[in-house]
Amino acid sequence: MLEILHPAHPALKNIITRKEANRDKITEAVAEIIKQVKQVGDSALCRYTAQFDKVHINPSQLEVQPEEIKDAYDKVDEHFLSALSLALRNITKYHEKQLRTSWFEPEPDGTMLGQLLRPLERVGIYVPGGTAAYPSSVLMNALPAKVAGVKEIIMVTPPDSQGQINPHTLVAAAEAGVTKIFRVGGAQAIASMAVGTTTIEKVDKITGPGNIYVTLAKQQVYGLVDIDMLAGPSEVLIVADREADPAYIAADMLSQAEHDVMSSAVLITESRSLAEAVRYELTTQLSDLPRHEVARKSLANFGVIVVTDSLDEAMVLANRFAPEHLELMVNNPHRLLGQVVNAGAVFLGAYSPEPVGDYLAGPNHILPTGGTARFFSPLNVDSFIKKTSVISFSRHALEQTGPAVIKLAQVEGLDAHARAVKIRLFGKEGSIS
Repeated sequence: MLEILHPAHPALKNIITRKEANRDKITEAVAEIIKQVKQVGDSALCRYTAQFDKVHINPSQLEVQPEEIKDAYDKVDEHFLSALSLALRNITKYHEKQLRTSWFEPEPDGTMLGQLLRPLERVGIYVPGGTAAYPSSVLMNALPAKVAGVKEIIMVTPPDSQGQINPHTLVAAAEAGVTKIFRVGGAQAIASMAVGTTTIEKVDKITGPGNIYVTLAKQQVYGLVDIDMLAGPSEVLIVADREADPAYIAADMLSQAEHDVMSSAVLITESRSLAEAVRYELTTQLSDLPRHEVARKSLANFGVIVVTDSLDEAMVLANRFAPEHLELMVNNPHRLLGQVVNAGAVFLGAYSPEPVGDYLAGPNHILPTGGTARFFSPLNVDSFIKKTSVISFSRHALEQTGPAVIKLAQVEGLDAHARAVKIRLFGKEGSIS
């Protein structure tokens, strides 16, 4: 079912650089959606909701009302509430460790430099919905914003065929401190938060993963608002030694493959016998998987097993992939941790499967994909904080450094810059020459 390849095989390039089909056409469609939302606002949101979600609503029905959230609590069980509570505590605790404070540092010459840290005022989070429920995505988006001190957290999510939002999603939003919830999804939801409508206020930043329409909409509105990243299909890369359990590896590969036909599951190992055993396990475990068709297509298109000569060579290849999720399923994972350069999240050892990170370990599961872990970081508290530089000079400090400022300004041909310093040091007459 899955090919077993050598590290130099050219087919690996296609797996590393996955591309969505019809991207140009989708880009054009998204641009038109954004244009319509900008021009006619709420009525465009309702029209696109009818077109894409097959739900007919009017602008007054876009916002989820408090009684709907209250009813949602009656529709979820205690086991869900308990699991949600555990996830909320762990995720909050982890992100609280990322908090930093403003700082100011005076120098003996009278200079004081510093940095003000302030939370964004209003952010928008996108949570996939419709036929599925992703309460974990609610927590991962909202909790770091809440920890950062964001006052308004607006959530958009597509409704189901009855125009409702899944109760588990609503309860998660309430528990995470989301301020307002709107039943709208897709590119139109992103556009509404970027440009603002009568019902949905413009935000400062948009976060959260979605389909290709959502991703391209975020790309096109960047600059009107900030965004977290351009998330693509999910991926896992597992580096395993000959002692790893093939059943564990296959289960973890399938946990990503069942997401989407564009998802990628990759195993890199030093052992040909392990590679064969994992391939057999994948076939066995696929047979009773409810989403077996999706997982099968994902593995066929973007799954692969690579056999290297050593674990060190495996790590070089893993860093080339720069995967969203990197599992080190080896006897001594800490030895390899120092070799990790590019990865969204790293899972150490046989008992750290990727799904624990998806739900409640604590670190954020909104991670860079498609090789962007080379330069992007997971969603975190800093994602919701802006930094302002603070500069204070005394006359003595300006006397000491002013001549250097004047010289650099003159070299750049910016005489007014030089004069702004000269006039303070030598007076109005002295600033002319």
